[in-house]
Amino acid sequence: MKALSNSVRYRTLAGTILCQFGLGSVYTWSLFNDGLSSKLSEPLTQVAFTFGLLSMALAVASSLSSRLQEKFGLRIVAIGAGLALGLGLFLTSTAASLPALYIYGGILVGGADGTAYLLTLSNCVKWFPERKGVASACAIGAYGLGSLGFKYLNLMLLTRFGMETAFHIWALLAVILVVGGALLMREAPTVVSKAVEASARDYTLNEAIRQPKYWMLALIFLTVCMSGLYLIGVAKDVGELYVHLPASVAADTVAIVAAANLLGRLVLGVLSDKLARIHIISFALACAMAGMMLLLFVPLNEYSFFVAVACVAFSFGGTITVYPGLVSDFFGMANLARNYGLIYLGFGIGSVIGSIVSFAFGGFLPTFYMVLSLLFVSLLCSITLWPNLGGAPEPATAH
Repeated sequence: MKALSNSVRYRTLAGTILCQFGLGSVYTWSLFNDGLSSKLSEPLTQVAFTFGLLSMALAVASSLSSRLQEKFGLRIVAIGAGLALGLGLFLTSTAASLPALYIYGGILVGGADGTAYLLTLSNCVKWFPERKGVASACAIGAYGLGSLGFKYLNLMLLTRFGMETAFHIWALLAVILVVGGALLMREAPTVVSKAVEASARDYTLNEAIRQPKYWMLALIFLTVCMSGLYLIGVAKDVGELYVHLPASVAADTVAIVAAANLLGRLVLGVLSDKLARIHIISFALACAMAGMMLLLFVPLNEYSFFVAVACVAFSFGGTITVYPGLVSDFFGMANLARNYGLIYLGFGIGSVIGSIVSFAFGGFLPTFYMVLSLLFVSLLCSITLWPNLGGAPEPATAH
């Protein structure tokens, strides 16, 4: 019986990795902006807004997906999301206007991606309650690798076949990965999480939102997402316009961000099974603060700029990996999808606030100062939560 349980959960882990790899492909969206701008004869900035809608739809769908799971079950919802993702990518290739692009590429693709993302992630974590950090690192690391792998694949498809065919092949591959991964998964039984997580009370969402610590965790998550997503989106531009690096050198920032982001997911994810997760989050916040302080207060050259950007990307990648386990530490495993889902709205909100502040106040610096201030407040919040930790990581046991 135990061997069967191990077989099921490792097959679920493999399915989650496949699914997350396909879902992460949406982060190559910027590769298609020029082609879509030319096709629609619309300004690049308006076409690029599609990804902002995608990010917001992803976060909203993530926060609501647990309701679909309760009604239809994990596997059906994940399969449906995979099919919807492929349909959205296919329809995007046919979009003949900005509203159609926003609906197909923004709302449909983002909604489908978010629906599968949090469900499959939280289910995977429930199967590995004694190694939540490693499970999160594998799943979210696959999401990050999906963006990296599809970057080269989609570039090749665009060069060889053109934009429409590239979208079609991308859609087919996304469906194969997400649906194929979903077929390998099995929904985690509630008894697994309750047996191992006896030290942590299971809060419903209504109970959790009455706790001040819930909103402290939400603020921390929003702040780290804002710092990471804003800087990742403008890193090359900051290098050229603010640090005055040559375009070819500034372009290397993209690779630095990807590597640091992935490293943060793996390192902090693994460490979070050995140390208290709230301490890991405090460390991640300190890293992001160090990066922002370098950007604001130190004369920058190529190397110091790369270090600053890497600190922020490392913090962002590590935080989104550790957070599912952290939320379960405080509020239990039974309602993780709902409790983390509401907090995950900070991903979508954070993705747009930085850009709005930059547009309203004219440049990178106002956003950097705002982010630094929020990081300081968030660090204080995280330290405040140390004595209130709702459960330390369980020691690893042999399985």
